[in-house]
Amino acid sequence: MVDLDAAIGFVVAKGDQVDRARLSYLRTGALPSEDMLAAAEIGQTLAGGWPAFYSGRVPSIDATCFRLAQLDDLGALQRHKARSALHWLASRQRTDGTWQEDESLAHDAPPWAQPGDPEATLYLTAYAAFWLSIGEGYDEHVERAADVLKASLNPDGTWPSFLVTGWLAASVLHRMGAFYESARMTVVLTERVPGMTANDTAWLGASMRRAGYADDDWTLSAARKRLAETQRSDGGWPSDDGELFDVNVTLQAIRACRF
Repeated sequence: MVDLDAAIGFVVAKGDQVDRARLSYLRTGALPSEDMLAAAEIGQTLAGGWPAFYSGRVPSIDATCFRLAQLDDLGALQRHKARSALHWLASRQRTDGTWQEDESLAHDAPPWAQPGDPEATLYLTAYAAFWLSIGEGYDEHVERAADVLKASLNPDGTWPSFLVTGWLAASVLHRMGAFYESARMTVVLTERVPGMTANDTAWLGASMRRAGYADDDWTLSAARKRLAETQRSDGGWPSDDGELFDVNVTLQAIRACRF
């Protein structure tokens, strides 16, 4: 069983002020101060998106979705900055219903964000559609993306992209009422959970909880079991991207496991 008290202690000990404010909101629904929200929103471009570490001042779809997840943990998706980011995401949808990073980033973007790469395109489409589905007023954009995601599914329920694409796409389809397609994907995900890293398991659990899956959903139950197996003695979980992101993974695990 996941030790939530230890996880909370890890965030308090290792996190910064914004991390602790995220923890407080997740635990009690307490809204942070204006100064804290402004600190969480810093770095947004005039266009509405946030840049990635490699993109200079060019806003990135991947980085913007990551920042929206942090703002969601602060109860800040209705604020102007988040709404501006959602509008920017919607404006970046391509005519075929997909998303890709700006072509100017082709030489610097990592594999999961390479413009023109089919796997990256499907991942970014699922990621952008996920946050637009959480926001309000973007149903047309999400429906077009959902059509792309459904069309991409293989007969066995797998998808031609990264593992993360699976839980983001399944969550989008679940929110859009495409329960059959979503269930086909979650069957595959459930089979893969026992071999997932703590990072992926926490992200899967947090995403599916936010998408409205039931607490006793079989994939979520498997994810909580995996998180219990991978929790460290200090209460936290390791990030696949290095120690700097351990607190973020731990916050995702808390979202996945809290009731």
